[in-house]
Amino acid sequence: MLSKESLDQVKREVAKYPPERKSSAVMAILRIAQDEHGWLSVPLMDYIAELLGMRPIQVYEVATFYSMYDLKPVGKHKISICTNISCMLCGSDAIVKHLEQRLGIKLGETTPDKKITLKEVECLAACCGAPMFQIGKTYYENLTPQKVDEILASLK
Repeated sequence: MLSKESLDQVKREVAKYPPERKSSAVMAILRIAQDEHGWLSVPLMDYIAELLGMRPIQVYEVATFYSMYDLKPVGKHKISICTNISCMLCGSDAIVKHLEQRLGIKLGETTPDKKITLKEVECLAACCGAPMFQIGKTYYENLTPQKVDEILASLK
């Protein structure tokens, strides 16, 4: 279910831990699998459990706890918008509303063209730049509706 390149990455991650603790690599392995497949299906998580000698439920628990993992297909660009206390106090509600109106979707949904998924996340540890969101590996901070529009226009 994983390419040779991904399996090589898995081996490097597992090697960081004593053999009896290889399940400690589960978060890294979930990231590797998601990077390759775009999201984490149940069969893919079952495969990861087998690789790490874990029960499938243990992998599901990790994948469902952290918002960085996607358990259903997402668009080409996933906008992970923080709505935790600092961002909320600095106006994330208005940014969410603007995004929903502009994109025609609600939090947790994907545009019909599969270009953008809007995902609510708890905290991205950028409180001093609130309100903020993440697209891919890039943080966008101190958001305003105008800045959001510029960012959206730049997405290809």
